[in-house]
Amino acid sequence: MSADYKVHGDVAVISLNNPPVNGLGLSTRQAIADGVAKALADAAVKAIVVTGEGTAFSGGADIREFGSPKAIQEPNLLSVISVIENSTKPVVAAIHSVAMGGGLELALGCHYRIAAPGASIALPEVKIGLIPGAGGTQRLPRVLGVEAALNMIVSGEAIKSEMLAMLPGQKLFDQMAASPASLMDEALAFARSVADVRPLPRVRDLPCKHPQGDAYFQFTRNMVNGMAKNYPAPPKCVDAVQAATKKKFDDGMVLEREIFTNLMWTPECRALRHLFTSQRAASKIPDVPSDTPTREIKQVAVIGAGTMGGGITMNFLNAGIPVKMLETKQEALDRGVATIKKNYEAQVKKGKLKEDKYAQRMALLTTTLSYDDIKDADMVIEAVFEEMGVKEAVFKQLDAVMKPGAILASNTSTLDVNQIANFTKRPQDVVGMHFFSPANVMKLLEVVRGAATAKDVLATVMAVAKKIKKTAVVSGVCDGFIGNRMIEQYGRQGGFLLEEGCTPQQVDKAIEKFGFAMGPFRMGDLAGNDIGWAIRKRRYQEKPNMKYSKTADLLCEMGRYGQKTGAGWYDYQAGKRDAIPNKEVEAMIVKHRADMGITARKISDEEIVQRLVFSLVNEAAHILEEGIASKASDIDMVYITGYGFPIYRGGPMLYADQIGLFNVVQAMNRFATNPLDDAEFWKPAPLLAKLVAEGKTFN
Repeated sequence: MSADYKVHGDVAVISLNNPPVNGLGLSTRQAIADGVAKALADAAVKAIVVTGEGTAFSGGADIREFGSPKAIQEPNLLSVISVIENSTKPVVAAIHSVAMGGGLELALGCHYRIAAPGASIALPEVKIGLIPGAGGTQRLPRVLGVEAALNMIVSGEAIKSEMLAMLPGQKLFDQMAASPASLMDEALAFARSVADVRPLPRVRDLPCKHPQGDAYFQFTRNMVNGMAKNYPAPPKCVDAVQAATKKKFDDGMVLEREIFTNLMWTPECRALRHLFTSQRAASKIPDVPSDTPTREIKQVAVIGAGTMGGGITMNFLNAGIPVKMLETKQEALDRGVATIKKNYEAQVKKGKLKEDKYAQRMALLTTTLSYDDIKDADMVIEAVFEEMGVKEAVFKQLDAVMKPGAILASNTSTLDVNQIANFTKRPQDVVGMHFFSPANVMKLLEVVRGAATAKDVLATVMAVAKKIKKTAVVSGVCDGFIGNRMIEQYGRQGGFLLEEGCTPQQVDKAIEKFGFAMGPFRMGDLAGNDIGWAIRKRRYQEKPNMKYSKTADLLCEMGRYGQKTGAGWYDYQAGKRDAIPNKEVEAMIVKHRADMGITARKISDEEIVQRLVFSLVNEAAHILEEGIASKASDIDMVYITGYGFPIYRGGPMLYADQIGLFNVVQAMNRFATNPLDDAEFWKPAPLLAKLVAEGKTFN
């Protein structure tokens, strides 16, 4: 059973016991219902206390049961709450640490609630595209008031128990415990004090009104619609809470359930649930057991104080890990430290960082010009120029000075990690850690596993990623790994679209309307067009048959490298990020088109989006087939956290699943007939063709 039942004199205690967060899975729900039945059958028991073992009261639904029959099997959560609410003996919820989602709804079904200070209270369902589905939208407004409850439900954010206890007129908590340690003693005493009180109070019987009525809900709805444009759940939260003020309790519950069920089937909800489970799945590596021992990382060295080196350093300083930053010249070090200070000072100014925290972080940073000074670091990350000769010099030096067992990581975005590892006598300690720019902001970390990378090195890097608050996804070794290998195809399609008749702003606008944070040309300007140019020059040697548009090369020959030079595909003004179309660039594209003998045609936004997104999907199918990524959901995580793919579409692989892989292949076959495109590329990857033939999906 995943709930324990004990009798303390005249009070029965039901303790949820389903680690880590006492999720309300089937066996837990059964155990609660059985516990209540047992207590009602025992004449010596006068009252019941429900609490949670370990570090939570309850975190809500058991995510391990998502999508399985167990999730809705009786007794479902609604039935369990009904058992508690209809108990003829008082049921007291003793809340500590965490009461979220279904956990809070369970507590709201109890007759009384006592809470320890510091407990996080939330109805976070909106974050996975749903509304609370077990009475949260109907009961919470009755105990907190309409406005406070609606704010909690629409935002999904957690609020500390002591803050909620201070709300005037709140009936969520009947009592606050003095401390988490005394909660159980106080809960037992409270249960005894109300053992004979009748009638038993029920949240459902409390009134629920807002003084402004419909006018308040209309105002709130307009606000929420404006903020939640691509997400259907937040406005539905407003509808459900409004129903609590207008309908009888049972009728409000019927509407809540109806809304909940309908949202469950929306693509946005599926995308958000996919993201939720994929994020957790990304940290699991098929052949690296979860109990693999990890190496201790107490201090880190970073080679290079440029944009990447500085950003990487900040991640570790934020997590309280000391960093020694190494450069070849003092002025480069000074510049790097000045940039880090500037970034922190901007956060202080905005009120996001306290002055003392800023001082603590800077105190963890030291600098050096000598490799000898970093020899004792537990992990070293190089962030030097993306050129194999430069990497070779650095890794030979590291191999000579670093202590045995130190992890040697390369922040390369495309280069061969196996080749880098072979510059050392300890390839087992070498791993790729590809941070995304700006490294102190972007969530994604591609962890590149070399042929010799030891399992404990991988396990350590995944643990470190968690500590520095990154979403780590493991990639095998290939040119560009997962993200950049796919983005190359996306960029190639962007180039072909220019040659065939589009302007950069037309392509960018179409894909941004689809939901991307920025289109391929604005992204090129941000990353630096010269980086793509360097990669293409390498490609012309290695893959002479690969077809590229020459427009990006011509742009670089004009010296237009992007935001860093104030001019790329667009013009930029100092201190601003606005992309301003440039006539010279458009004239260059028109001239290049004429030189190739191409007559411009009108291209629809739909074609632009399909060519860009399906190029990602087809390349990703190759990546999966080659074992570079272990699962489709990892690729979705890479694109959502590193490349601005719209969250509400769930990543390229889930998006392809949702529109139907058959339809994707049909479109690809059409693109293959375009003489100005790359017919060879549009040949469906064998895995994609196989899934279509079998009627299956990626996820």
